[in-house]
Amino acid sequence: MRILLAEDEKSLSRAIVALLEKNNYSADAVYNGREALEYLSAENYDAVILDIMMPEMDGLTVLQKIRESGSRIPVLMLTAKSEVEDKVLGLDTGANDYLTKPFATAELLARLRSMTRTQTAQVSSQLTFGNITLDQTSFELSSPSGSFRLANKEFQMIELLLRNPRQLIPTERFLEKIWGYDSDVELNVVWVYISYLRKKLAALHANIQIRATRNTGYSLEEIK
Repeated sequence: MRILLAEDEKSLSRAIVALLEKNNYSADAVYNGREALEYLSAENYDAVILDIMMPEMDGLTVLQKIRESGSRIPVLMLTAKSEVEDKVLGLDTGANDYLTKPFATAELLARLRSMTRTQTAQVSSQLTFGNITLDQTSFELSSPSGSFRLANKEFQMIELLLRNPRQLIPTERFLEKIWGYDSDVELNVVWVYISYLRKKLAALHANIQIRATRNTGYSLEEIK
């Protein structure tokens, strides 16, 4: 499940992203309201965690624009304020839930699960290409020959490939989406995880393969 986090306090943002990834979510972080809208218009997300007090455009304005566009994506609002009026305004604008900072990490995860439960039930949890299926709920990669439960980074990488079959995905995009924009991870870590996934696909007798385009990126293709 892909989450967009819009929170301008970078230390808190990093902590939330780490928490989400530890719990097998894929998370992108932005630091102002305009960036949040840009990401939402360019990418597919399953939920948004949106801080109210942000530069350039506040969270309530972002939420209003999301709902005006017709999107019903689940939105969890974060704020340092605890006044009832703020909560009411956020919920009336279209938020699905509301959490006041500081908060317990377990409560954030519980509210996120509750908020997305209905949506998850309505949308197929499986991605399929060729004879390979990825279950986004159990993180299981399978074929008629068997299955593997994937580690978090492996899951996020094959999920990105399966959401974009036959499309060339630049190596830098894997780093940005999975490790984050400000990560100091080297490009070769992508190759390491691609190697792990290739071995699993071979063991599953997959009729698809991860093809490398030299100095550019990777694509998921059928084996001819």
